[in-house]
Amino acid sequence: MEQEANQHHIAFITQLVRLNGTMAELFKSGNLELFGEMNRAVKEMYREQHGSEDEVFRAIDPDCEVIYENFDMIIAVLRTTEDGVIDEGARKAINKFLHNIDEAVVNIASLLGVI
Repeated sequence: MEQEANQHHIAFITQLVRLNGTMAELFKSGNLELFGEMNRAVKEMYREQHGSEDEVFRAIDPDCEVIYENFDMIIAVLRTTEDGVIDEGARKAINKFLHNIDEAVVNIASLLGVI
């Protein structure tokens, strides 16, 4: 049972690192196409963690919820843009959501002893 939990933890951490790296590239490049990669990482994290009775996953659940909710808000904002053009208000909102996600990623990584 413990080995199975460790495999889920490793899978989750792998996606957390993937999300963090993709966000770093997004901040650096401004390439909005990276949201697709972020979406895949977030979905995998959710699949591994959400609803788990595992003690580790329960401990990080509040920060995971921040990631899931803020990413959903990013997608909602992107869907409301006209012709994919992001105005200043949408850009500020997206940056705030990305900041919230980044903060949660750091909290989770710290709790898991990754950093």
